[in-house]
Amino acid sequence: MNIFITNDDGINAEGIKILAQEISKIANTYVVAPDSPRSASGHAITLHKPILINDEFIAENVEAYSTSGTPADCVKVGIEAILKDVEIDLVLSGINNGPNLGNDVLYSGTVAAAIEGLIERKPSIALSCNSSKVSTEEYKEAAKYTVALIQKLEGNLDKLDEIILNVNFPKGDKKGVKITKLGQRVYNNVMDDRKSLRGQRYVWMGGDLADVPQDKDSDIIAVENGYVSITPVHIDMTNLSKMKTLKDLDIEDISL
Repeated sequence: MNIFITNDDGINAEGIKILAQEISKIANTYVVAPDSPRSASGHAITLHKPILINDEFIAENVEAYSTSGTPADCVKVGIEAILKDVEIDLVLSGINNGPNLGNDVLYSGTVAAAIEGLIERKPSIALSCNSSKVSTEEYKEAAKYTVALIQKLEGNLDKLDEIILNVNFPKGDKKGVKITKLGQRVYNNVMDDRKSLRGQRYVWMGGDLADVPQDKDSDIIAVENGYVSITPVHIDMTNLSKMKTLKDLDIEDISL
């Protein structure tokens, strides 16, 4: 197999290095990652300036590059330019330092890179650890599980059409694996509104997670209870039931 790896923590992140080392034991491994951290970059792409590309070394038997672009850029440029002569079989994004649970996937550069893999018609998996500071051993454990997951899916990767897998690893001992749906991550936002010494207004944005009820089959509950969470994420954002609601409001009858 030819496996492509990217992330949003940057080419020097421990998570991507450990993942690449482990994946290189079972597949031809290619890495294209941002040259610096791009966390919470969402699905941004670079259109108004060139994307710089540099050769990198992160592990033996791994062909690696960094770019000045976003995680989504790395997948697009990696597959269509840098590795255009390589038939990529699978895209991995991670292993992220921190969780990507619930509706936080909308902000996540890690998940966006996997979605870009899906747009490129490649089976894609996003990988994250539920910790604010992931240890080397946690990364290694997650990487070994990822290898086992790939070996389980090999021969059935075509069944990942129309979705990505969003995988989150709990901190500490693992009780097992659960197939889940996205939960709800709600924040008590804090806007610290200030002025600089020169009179320029600026805002520091922060806040804490609010305690909201979660469905028992959500990714958040699974990870909180010590399970690896695997969520099939679909990128078709059309709400089909609301199409009928809008049609019933006769919006289509407005004269132009």
